[in-house]
Amino acid sequence: MKKSEKALINLPKKTFIQVVCLLLGLLVLATVLTYVIPSGEFGKQLDEAGNVMLDESGKEKIDYSVYIQDETGSGIPIWKALLSPFLVFASSEGLALIVLSLFLFILSAAFQVMNDVGGIRSLVGAVARKFERRKYLLLALLSFLFYCFGSFLGLFEEMLTMLPVTAALCIVLGFDSFTGFLVSIIACGFGFAGAITNPFTVLLASNIIDVNPLEHIWYRILIFFVMFALFLCFLFLYVKKLEKDPANSLTLEHDAAARGTLTEQDFASDSQKDKKARIVYSAFLLVALALIIVCSSIEGIREGGYTVPILAGYFLLFGIGAGLIASEDTKQVFRSFGKGFVGALPTLAFIALASAARYILEEGRVLHTLAHGINSFVEGKSPIVVALIIYLVVLVLEFFVSSSTAKAFLVMGLLSALNIGLSKPLMVLLYTFGDGYTNVIFPTSPVLLISLSMIGLDYFKWVKKSVWLFLYNFLLVVLFIVLAVVIGY
Repeated sequence: MKKSEKALINLPKKTFIQVVCLLLGLLVLATVLTYVIPSGEFGKQLDEAGNVMLDESGKEKIDYSVYIQDETGSGIPIWKALLSPFLVFASSEGLALIVLSLFLFILSAAFQVMNDVGGIRSLVGAVARKFERRKYLLLALLSFLFYCFGSFLGLFEEMLTMLPVTAALCIVLGFDSFTGFLVSIIACGFGFAGAITNPFTVLLASNIIDVNPLEHIWYRILIFFVMFALFLCFLFLYVKKLEKDPANSLTLEHDAAARGTLTEQDFASDSQKDKKARIVYSAFLLVALALIIVCSSIEGIREGGYTVPILAGYFLLFGIGAGLIASEDTKQVFRSFGKGFVGALPTLAFIALASAARYILEEGRVLHTLAHGINSFVEGKSPIVVALIIYLVVLVLEFFVSSSTAKAFLVMGLLSALNIGLSKPLMVLLYTFGDGYTNVIFPTSPVLLISLSMIGLDYFKWVKKSVWLFLYNFLLVVLFIVLAVVIGY
């Protein structure tokens, strides 16, 4: 199997243009709103001496019960709206945006190195060799591995490079490439939604809304295992049906040629290089996970905003270091790092445009007006109804904007200004639910469409096959949302 020369995050040009156009449309809408919606702001919480009170992070406390409308507002200047994607980096949130952008670039580059030096393949190959005689256990373990990639590390686009590996392995084991698709792409997508420390959803959204990502983590761990159990039921029902009659395969014609050329020897290699890569990257990922937990647990680090810089430093130094140790090829490591860094550049456009939308609303002094309107709309309504409405809003946004980073700045930026009776951890959970499962069902997901084309499966056949999986998934998500409100999550 030939190594891909493309960057792991390799957004198709058409998808990039579509997302940019949609975000530009949001900027236009935000600009128009500053001219048609009255400007205003919430009041500040005052102490007995009349001084503005500050929260633990040094920010002024907002009094959501007091809204002051300003009839003199005339909208944001057009020049400022046009330059907003640049001006936002010079705003009060600019430094945080720059740090988060660098973190995402470094993360992408580190995992590009991991892939190119054989780190991911060595981990998958080790599991495959150890359990090759226990096929069902092997499928479960491989699925869990990819599930964890999504849940803990936020990998998703990267799994496109592993789909040919898992598809070929599943064919060798007597299954089909669709099984490999489930084990890698779908398992990772489910893990992305059942996230525990996903940097692109949980950590990013928590950072934006200023909440400890480990707060009430036990509930996300519960969701993590319940959703994995649902996925395994779907996987095993399919392979059982396949074992009874191979003609039930969804990729029968696509796999016909491969069955005659693949053998178990293709996955029997355990060279010294593979062993080294496996050991190095097992340690690298375990330390990364431990660092995320430690940084999120120490109040001084979390509230001081040091978590993201520390993680960025770790992935920069040890992402390169692990690659050098595993491959001993300096040129390949730095070439891969650069390729991964450049491959993530489109993310900068998404961050700038998505953040600019909020910047325009703030500069036009209508963000608090919108928040006040939402607060008034949900006032008196059940918290359960409010939570479900927000979840559905995120689902709608997901259809149009597949980038989790862009949506995080859009959604969490607005939610941070609301006073709707829901806790901050619950808002992060709602965002995570809305951003994850849709990546493997909506036709606007480039990863889904590319992976389906790689195994020769029509999108509508996938929808028909998986409809009951996502129906049960949706019902469980609603149940978890309701339960979260009831228990005060």
